[in-house]
Amino acid sequence: MPSQLVLSIDTSVAVAVALTRADGTVLAERASDAARLQAERLAPLLAEVLAESGASPRDVAEVVVGTGPAPFTGLRVGLVSAQTFALAIDAPVHGVCSLDALAVQAAAVLGLEPGTSVLVTTDAKRREVYWGRYTVGVDAAALVRTAGPGVATPAMLVEDGTTAGAVVVGPGVALYGDVLAAGAAALHADAVSQPEPAVLVRLAAAAAARGDDLDPAPLYLRRPDAQVPGASKRATG
Repeated sequence: MPSQLVLSIDTSVAVAVALTRADGTVLAERASDAARLQAERLAPLLAEVLAESGASPRDVAEVVVGTGPAPFTGLRVGLVSAQTFALAIDAPVHGVCSLDALAVQAAAVLGLEPGTSVLVTTDAKRREVYWGRYTVGVDAAALVRTAGPGVATPAMLVEDGTTAGAVVVGPGVALYGDVLAAGAAALHADAVSQPEPAVLVRLAAAAAARGDDLDPAPLYLRRPDAQVPGASKRATG
C-alpha cells in the first residue's frame, strides 16, 4: 500500500469520505446526501472506503476534515470522528473551511473566468444561510475568500451588497433563490451540492505550502439549538 495516504471527511452538508494520495488523487470515495444522518452514515462509508482501497487505518498518514460552517450536530460528527481516527493512528488532523471546497468545485464545474465573484450559500436552518464570498484567481482551483464565512438571512445578504455581481451557488440557492437573485450575476442551484473530500485535501496541501493555519476547530458561528437548562427560578410568595 502506497505511503502518505490521506483520509478526508466532511459532514457540513450531509456526509462524504475519501481516501486519497497526498496530491489529492482519489483511491476511493463515498458520499450520502442524507442530511441529519451523519452519525449513522459516516462509519459505514469510512469502512467501505478503506475496504475498496485495500488500506488499513495504519496506512493513513494524515486526516483532513471540513470545519463547516454548519449546524452543530452534523458538523460535530465529522470533526470528532476525524480527531478520534487521527488520535488512534497518531496522525495529524487538518481543518479546511467547507465553503472553500464548494467555491472551488463550483468554479470548476461552471468554468468561471478569473476575476469572477462567487457567493457560496448553504442551509443554516432558521431561515438563514451560511455564506462565503470568493474571487476566482488564475484558474478555477485558485480562489481567494474575500468575505465570510458568516451566517445571515438571504435578505440581509442582498441588503448589505454581498450578492451584488456574484455567481451564487450551493444548497442555499435551491431554498432561497428568489431572494438571493436580487443583484446577483447568476444563480446555479445544481452546480454543487456538498464538499468533495478530495478537494479539501488539495486545499489543505496548498494552505500548508503557504504556511496557513489548518486548525480543525469547528465553524459553528452560532450557539447550538439545544441548550443546557439554566437554574430554576425560585418562586417567591
